[in-house]
Parts: sequence; C-alpha cells; structure tokens
Amino acid sequence: METRDIVLLAVTLIILGEVSYLLAKLPKSSVIKAKDRAILVDTSVLMDGRITNIAATGFIGGTLVVPRSVIGELQLLADQADADKRARARHGLDVVSTLQGMDGVEVEILQDGSKAAEGVDERLLTLAKRHSAVICTLDFNLNKVAVVEGIKVLNINELAQSLRMQHLPGEHMMIELTQKGQDSHQGVGYLSDGTMVVVEQSNKYIGQTVQVEVVRSLQTAAGKMMFARRVERQAPKKAETPAMVAAKTKSSGRSRRNENSENTKPKRAESQSQQQPKQQRPQQQAQKQQQPQNQPAQKPVNQQKPRAVYHASRKRVNHEDSLLQLVDSQKDE
Repeated sequence: METRDIVLLAVTLIILGEVSYLLAKLPKSSVIKAKDRAILVDTSVLMDGRITNIAATGFIGGTLVVPRSVIGELQLLADQADADKRARARHGLDVVSTLQGMDGVEVEILQDGSKAAEGVDERLLTLAKRHSAVICTLDFNLNKVAVVEGIKVLNINELAQSLRMQHLPGEHMMIELTQKGQDSHQGVGYLSDGTMVVVEQSNKYIGQTVQVEVVRSLQTAAGKMMFARRVERQAPKKAETPAMVAAKTKSSGRSRRNENSENTKPKRAESQSQQQPKQQRPQQQAQKQQQPQNQPAQKPVNQQKPRAVYHASRKRVNHEDSLLQLVDSQKDE
C-alpha cells in the first residue's frame, strides 16, 4: 500500500470519528424512542395532576412523552407574579418528577427546545403528526383542533364523565326489590349494570317494583353501592289543551274582578258616609241664619219631653189677710 492511500485512509477515519462524536453530543431524545404508543402530555394535564392516579392504576397503555417545550412553559408560569398560576405550575413540575419515579410507568423527555415560537399547542400538533402520537390534554380548544386534524386525543375530563355515577342523590328511579338487606327493614335491588341499591323501610315490598329516591352512593374497590328510600308514586299529570288553558285564564280573571269589586264597595260606602256630614253642615248653618231672631227655635219632632213637667207660675193667695178682713167686719156689726 502506498503512502498516499494510507494518508487518505487516516483522513477518512478521522472524519468518521468526528462525525460520530458530534452525533453522540446531539440530544438523544430529539426523536421519540417509544416502541409502543406515544402519548404527548400537555401543560394542562400536568397542572391538573390526575394523571398520576391514572398512571398508578396501570391504565396508561403507552409511553408518556413530555416535550421540553411543555416543561419550559411550566417554568415560565412558575416565575410569574400570579400566586395561583405559580402554585399550579410548580405542582405540574412536581407531577413530572412523580411520574418519573413511578414503577411500571415509562416517561420520556422529548428535547424539542425549551421555547416554542409558534406556541405550545401548535408544537404538540406538529409533533403528533410527525410521530403519529396521541395528545393527552384538558384544553377544550386544543381538543377540538386535534380532532379536526385527525389526531387522537385522550381527555381526562371525558374519562371522569364516563366513570361518573349514573344516578345522583335526589334522583328518582324505578327498581325491583329482590331480597332482604343486612337489616330486617331493608330491601335490596340491582341496576342493569349490577350496582346494588339498598332501600330503607322496604322489606314488605320484596318482589315488587317500587319508586325510590337516591340518598347517597359509595364507590369502593369492590364496586358501587347506593342507598335510597321509597317514595310514593305520583300520578302523571294530564296534558292541558289550549282550550283548558284558556278556560283557566278566564275563570281566574273573573274571580279577580269579583274580589276587586267586593273590596271597592265598602271603600265607596265609607267615603260617601264621610262626605254626607260635611255636606249637611253648611246646609244646617244656612237654615239657622234664615230664621228670625225673635222667633223661637222649633223643637225637633222626635225629641222626647222631659219627665219633670213644670207648670206655669201662679200668684200665691194670702189667706191671713182674708181672715183678718172677716174678723173686722164681724166686729163692726
């Protein structure tokens, strides 16, 4: 082998070594390495924190991929002046650390840059299209855009809605009681999904279908259980026709008019009785002025006479003078 060939071989080896070194220095996670389904985690999911409980149960079914741009957004929010946003962002960073420490949960940090010039939502859509990944988010708008662009979305709120109890406290339902409960006064029935319903004071109605009202519900590891109480069935109300509605309105209007007329009659009578004396007073005063001053006032016809009757005054007769005159006349004779 000539010297020229040896030099070319050495230069080639040096170039290969430098390229391999540069490749080794590049971020290894710039490409998603997940062999199974990759789930891109949004900022809203980390700040919510319920992803840890779901991951602990083993229902993730894939690798959780957290882009570096999402962590950068959490860091930016954690440095803001708003105390609420700052606390939620710090909680999101703690959730990332918790997920990394869980056994059986695969977490990968995707080095896509600490800042997304186009926005974190747009960066997640681009990464999902590039790597055929799934987006896990609670953002309503991002959810809608991803569905329009044909990207699969995992929404924790939809998961919670599907796991919600079908019957809430206060709701009424019909249930067939099949057996006695733990207490002697209880009756037990089952819903179509197998949920056991314990009805209080219903041991006499076993084998019958009764209407119950849900009081409370329990969710345990063994399943769901509800407690209810029996209520009386209410007769269905007849549908009112337009003619019936019109008749009711007419009758109510008449009754109101009658009440108003009855209430106004006493008021009118009182006002008239109050006005009459005021009108009679000036008339009586005018009549008194028309009578002559020397003419005695006429007594009212209906006025009763007093019991004590006073006779006209008479002159008293002096009997002593008459006797003295009689005595003097006899002396003269």
